Amino acid sequence: MLERRPVFPNVIELNYQARRRLGCCVYLIYDKHDWLLIDIGYEDTVAEIIELIRQMGFPLAQCRYLVVTHADVDHVQGMARAKELLPEAKLVGHPGAAKLLAEGERISTYAEIAAQGISIDLPVINLDQTVTEGDILPIGDLQLAVWHTPGHTSSQLSFRLGDLLFSGDNIFRDGCVGNIDAHHGSDLPDFITSLERIRDSDVKWLLPSHGPIFRKDNRVLQSTIDRLTKYQHMADFGTCAIDWPLLDEWEDELVKGFDAQSPATKPSTTSI
Repeated sequence: MLERRPVFPNVIELNYQARRRLGCCVYLIYDKHDWLLIDIGYEDTVAEIIELIRQMGFPLAQCRYLVVTHADVDHVQGMARAKELLPEAKLVGHPGAAKLLAEGERISTYAEIAAQGISIDLPVINLDQTVTEGDILPIGDLQLAVWHTPGHTSSQLSFRLGDLLFSGDNIFRDGCVGNIDAHHGSDLPDFITSLERIRDSDVKWLLPSHGPIFRKDNRVLQSTIDRLTKYQHMADFGTCAIDWPLLDEWEDELVKGFDAQSPATKPSTTSI
């Protein structure tokens, strides 16, 4: 049997287990013989991931859940194949993700980005169960608490297990966040609220959907919150922004008339 390399008690991350990148972070949570997976990644690594799990001695028939943090193709493309290999498992995610996946929606899931020539196969995926804020996923004697943390997408879920938060694409160790894109259904005020919730919680570790696990640092979270707060008022973020103060300044100048000597004609040096 292959030696298990848990990152925390009852938690194995498959990229760390394999000692190399397989794709997005794939978390295996277990207690007794029962286990679940959070995300699976692309289809081409599914067979390798399942074989790795089998070699660690986990009974494949005891996989209780295949959890979808959100509907992005890089997280879920392999779910249909995983369900074939683990037929006893329930496919679980947010109702919003369930709708996108059942419809095979390609824009909001990033399967199709025509401007960049990206076109990725996304099989129709039908979830067996939907969960949202306040729900619990039991595994053995463990309980995984469901948090609804929208912002990156409207259906982004996080999952708490004791001091650990499986935090999806909310924040990464360098303070970056999951893509902010109107076509993707991103929402800046919601994103800020979700980050504030994580900041104000008493969880100690964040286990993201991409990149390394890291200890929660409120300074990093606050810096990210401050940055996203500024994004709300910047034209750079288009329809994800809630306003653009420069247009109000322009309205005022249109009434007063243009004055080449006015300090207002100089580019702003305000840090963003």
